[in-house]
Amino acid sequence: MTDVKGQATATATPVEKASGGVVATLFRFQSVFGLLAVFVAAIIFSPRRNGEILFLSADNLANVVRAVSEIGIIAVGMTFVILIGGIDLSVGAVLGLAAVGSAVLMVESDWGFLPSVVLVLAIGLVFGALQGMATAMIGIQSFIVTLAGLQIARGLARIWSDGQGVAIAYGDGPNEAPESFAILGERTFGGLVPIPVLIFAVVAIAAVVFLRISAFSRHLYAVGGNEKAARLSGVPVIRVKIAVFAICGLLASLAGIVHAVQLNQGSPNDGIGYELDAIAAVVIGGTSLAGGRGSVAGTIAGALLLGVLNNILALNNIDSNIQLLIKGLVIVAAAALQRLRPAS
Repeated sequence: MTDVKGQATATATPVEKASGGVVATLFRFQSVFGLLAVFVAAIIFSPRRNGEILFLSADNLANVVRAVSEIGIIAVGMTFVILIGGIDLSVGAVLGLAAVGSAVLMVESDWGFLPSVVLVLAIGLVFGALQGMATAMIGIQSFIVTLAGLQIARGLARIWSDGQGVAIAYGDGPNEAPESFAILGERTFGGLVPIPVLIFAVVAIAAVVFLRISAFSRHLYAVGGNEKAARLSGVPVIRVKIAVFAICGLLASLAGIVHAVQLNQGSPNDGIGYELDAIAAVVIGGTSLAGGRGSVAGTIAGALLLGVLNNILALNNIDSNIQLLIKGLVIVAAAALQRLRPAS
């Protein structure tokens, strides 16, 4: 085909269009394909016992999703923050603060289950909102704000617990948590599904639906894509940022409650490094660290991928240092794929 000057112009053939569509689909669902690949590899390399594939045992799969639940809940909130081009390094420390708060309130202060949970969730919500205000209203970069928030949350947790872990025992007597709190750590559906997994599933489904149908979600992508253009278009950028960090803090506190009930304690050192695992899940899930592109569904797949990878490496007794190396390579590969992803 030629233009009016007789020069050749490129026109995509049906085959080129089809191949381009396949490539775009592969990149769009990179986390899902990655999860499937890791899952298949886990089956292949799983140890056997009496002919049974240990990885596929019901107890092991339940342990995988149970281990993923805390990081998954945090990663959902982290997805919201990264979508607007921010970062939250405080989520692991907020988890520790929430775990300590849950233990201290119920064990040492004799609070009931519901008041304790409500207060702990409120603490996370307010903590996140304050960080959002510092970022949106004062203009401090979120990296710096949340790095400071990490230190503040750790300090508050150590002050609240006198620098020690608080063990959680259940019963009706003094220094015992209500039995109703223990329910959050049990299993349902015939003992197959841990309740923390159900909590993670509810959070994930709610977030996916929210990003698909709410007007607020369009504001998230607009702010992350081009903040200046979003502001000129009438998007309430400051409110969006504050709300996003508040949501992230709330979910970090929820993960802290789940953490406390699973470990039967609250320690000021809980959650160390969790922020890195959450960010890794988001990146593996295909969300751009520059903001404006990504999904919660991808993050869920990314969190599950990390969970399966951790599990199969542990089942094969791989040295912990080698495990860190492999996880790091997976994260770099996911980031590299983002760079190669065609513009949409």
